Amino acid sequence: MSDTMQRPAEFTGGVLRPGDPSYDEARTVFNSMIDKRPGMIAQCESAADVAAAVRYGVAEGLEIAVRGGGHSVAGAGVTDGGIVVDLRKLRKAQVDPDARIARVEGGATWADLDGACQPYNLATTGGRVSTTGVAGLTLGGGSGWLERKFGLACDSLVSVELVTAAGETVIADENQNTELFWALHGGGGNFGVATALTFRLRPLPAVTLAILFWPAASGPEVIRAYRDLMDAGAPEELGGGVIYLTGPPEEFVPQHLQGERLVGAAAFYAGTEAETREAFAPMFALAPEGEMVAEMPYAAAQSALDDPPGFRNYWSAEHLSEFPDEAVKAFCDRAADMRHPSPSQQLVAPWGGAVARDADKWPLPHRQADWVIHPFGLWSDAADDAAGIRWARDLCTDMKPWATGAVYLNFIGDEGHDRVVAGFGKENYDRMAQVKSEFDPGNVYHLNQNIRPA
Repeated sequence: MSDTMQRPAEFTGGVLRPGDPSYDEARTVFNSMIDKRPGMIAQCESAADVAAAVRYGVAEGLEIAVRGGGHSVAGAGVTDGGIVVDLRKLRKAQVDPDARIARVEGGATWADLDGACQPYNLATTGGRVSTTGVAGLTLGGGSGWLERKFGLACDSLVSVELVTAAGETVIADENQNTELFWALHGGGGNFGVATALTFRLRPLPAVTLAILFWPAASGPEVIRAYRDLMDAGAPEELGGGVIYLTGPPEEFVPQHLQGERLVGAAAFYAGTEAETREAFAPMFALAPEGEMVAEMPYAAAQSALDDPPGFRNYWSAEHLSEFPDEAVKAFCDRAADMRHPSPSQQLVAPWGGAVARDADKWPLPHRQADWVIHPFGLWSDAADDAAGIRWARDLCTDMKPWATGAVYLNFIGDEGHDRVVAGFGKENYDRMAQVKSEFDPGNVYHLNQNIRPA
């Protein structure tokens, strides 16, 4: 059937099918574990193309995948045999510096939006890497380096332009389709294809990125010090986390630590280097063996830690109401099972600040947590899959005694329906299911952290 798919009516973009020269490249997503072969990839060049592709997919009874940045660890941006609504040609970002507003198309990455905002020294919370899609990250909530100061990415949403399962275009904001607008603050791609998003922007002349390194054996001391710093009321301008990783081959990492398992403390500060050094002084006092500190434009900092593509990925997360010494010990002990050497990371990051202030406004109960534990696994060899996945799951199990049960769903893959409900809370989930039944009663958009129609 896939080889005989017809070009969608009224569709003006490019169409790729199995056997076409660019097909394999176009179906590849960030997680190399995912190897799916869609019957058609519809390379949309306008919102009208998106609507035409969706109408075609629904009429033909095809599974529909929506491809933006392609960073979904579960591979939600591709399907076997169905149609991929590919948004990657819709990347335009327009900034009104006087109104401090940005409008960005649905296929844009954070590099596109941050680059458009940088000439005006304006910004909004984006992802932790520049290659992530704006729409997918934002509609799932949108955790990023600036969240403690500016809130999650979804907090800055002004409006969303959306193509529904019926192929109709609607606008959701504070004045129209308000229940849909509420649901889009965390509900992801459940309600339609976002063809444009509008954000409020904030002044941000520069940020400072600081990364300090110690041998892995220093992990407990470093992590306790970081916890105490954040628990003592660190400024909301200070984001970042502590992390186990393999020492990269960079100038700022001493040669004897390159390729070794390290513990690092990262500061992403919305301010100057001097302010960063003052706020992060307890960590500098621990005499790191390697360090990198640089004040730079926000757009440059956003791309400084981009994840390498082409690796096999598995991620998960747990949110903690507290992070006592017993939890720190369990976290550090589990780091011994992390794939090494590899780009895998075992991260703990602080929530709080602006994340917590809107905890009850949107359907994201994880915002009330103080900490998030995030095993972020990347490796090359399929033979490592079982051990890598077991490490991530075991770390989450280790953290259960202090976990809230809620979870930021962008941080995890497919962990079952109960986990999705936990991500929103039962009351919020039921309310979102009503929105789903209005805008997607047939569950056409189900390749996501799925909300079933009521």
